[in-house]
Amino acid sequence: MNQPYNGIPTTELPPIAWKKSRRSNPSGNCVELAELPGGAGIAVRNSRDPDGPALIYTAAEITAFILGARDGDFDHLIV
Repeated sequence: MNQPYNGIPTTELPPIAWKKSRRSNPSGNCVELAELPGGAGIAVRNSRDPDGPALIYTAAEITAFILGARDGDFDHLIV
């Protein structure tokens, strides 16, 4: 696999196991995450556009985001 980059089309990624939150709804209002092989990062995509672009984050960046969400850092964004 070539080095993944932000905005890479998901069709250019190797086969990976995408996962979405159990809180997702049938309208497709969710994002999906997948671990890239070899520790190359975590890919994030819009579930409504599965072949569209993916954002690539390091494991440390995803950890910081998840822990911040768990701590309520983004609660002001919930509608």
